[in-house]
Amino acid sequence: MVKENAMQQTEIGLLPEDWTVKIIAELITEISMGPFGSDIKVSNFVNKGVPVLNGYNISDIRLKSRHSNFVTTEKAKSLKKAIAKRGDVVVTHRGTIGQIAYIPNNSDYKEYVISQSQFRFSLNQKKAKPEFLVYFFHSSKGQQIIEETKGHTGVPAIAQATTTFKKIAVPLPPLPEQEAIAEALSDADVWIESLEQLIAKKRLIKQGAMQELLTAKEDWEVKKLGDLTKIFTKQTGFDYSAYIKPSLVRIKTDETIPFIQNKDFKNKWINLNTDYFIPKSIAQNFSKILLDEKSLLVSISGSVGNVGVYDLPDLAFIGGAVAILKFKNPLLIDWVSVYLQSDAGQTKLLNNVKSGSHQNLILDDIRKIEILFPSYAEQTRIATILSDMDAELEALAAQLEKARKIKHGMMQELLTGKIRLV
Repeated sequence: MVKENAMQQTEIGLLPEDWTVKIIAELITEISMGPFGSDIKVSNFVNKGVPVLNGYNISDIRLKSRHSNFVTTEKAKSLKKAIAKRGDVVVTHRGTIGQIAYIPNNSDYKEYVISQSQFRFSLNQKKAKPEFLVYFFHSSKGQQIIEETKGHTGVPAIAQATTTFKKIAVPLPPLPEQEAIAEALSDADVWIESLEQLIAKKRLIKQGAMQELLTAKEDWEVKKLGDLTKIFTKQTGFDYSAYIKPSLVRIKTDETIPFIQNKDFKNKWINLNTDYFIPKSIAQNFSKILLDEKSLLVSISGSVGNVGVYDLPDLAFIGGAVAILKFKNPLLIDWVSVYLQSDAGQTKLLNNVKSGSHQNLILDDIRKIEILFPSYAEQTRIATILSDMDAELEALAAQLEKARKIKHGMMQELLTGKIRLV
């Protein structure tokens, strides 16, 4: 049953009349900090025993069961208050603050050792359910509250961690509603996790297919990348400093076009809602780096090796960390893109990386890369198979994004009592 009801004004905002506001100190039965850094050494780690938690383990709502390190049961006993058990909540108070997870009753282990950047607490579960409380702290309001506890040291940290945390005020529905909210949000998490697992599986299948389909045969031709292009270039530093950078704007208008950076493309996905836009009147002065026909894009700085195909009717303009390749025969672009994204193609690209303050690719090195070509019919067949796989992955990614937005909306409504489940 979903219902709405009258609201009351509280110190943490509007809440239903039958909800209360409690400080954490009223809800916990025990709270303790992690061990000092010297209490656990690398020499203490063993292959099996009591897991030692890290940021990865508590980066989600529920404690993740994969662990990198263990200590013996005897060592864990010597740490006493640094032990977290099933039903406890673990919080990161230093470094990536705001990470908070509860240990489910069906967790893989009965006990865990928390790290020096964490603290743990037990709740009086006749007052508050750990699942509900952790979901609240993962909401926008909960993250804002934790952000406000930050100290002013060089490393992000909750000042006087446990003392400060115990003073935080949280909304508290009746227990049946806490359970109903946690169950609804947990169902959303299961949906999201199933999509994430399916996407990971499909990516592995695609990787295996690429490995098989792109293994060169004896009759495949070899051509240098530079020989296939009529334009193979990038922005110059002078043009960027003197003309391009001063003209960039944040807002798109009818007189501007997208400024494509290396994070704005991947395969055939192109982001036209970019961080910056450039006036057409400026962009047209640099016709070689104007995206006005089907082109291959290669990231040459930062996230080197990222490859994309620009095949849109809209005009766009490339950023400084991107090489643009316009082909004598545009029909070859899809195959070259597929090849450069394969293990063999990525190896050839990354073997040319120059190290410095940033990783970089030099255009002359990329021009010399040899591309292996099957017959055009085989190119088309392979590209179609992989394109279909990409389309499936993109559809699943869209579903995943939708699921995350739905969960976010549920959290906004359920954790503030705007929509009631009980």
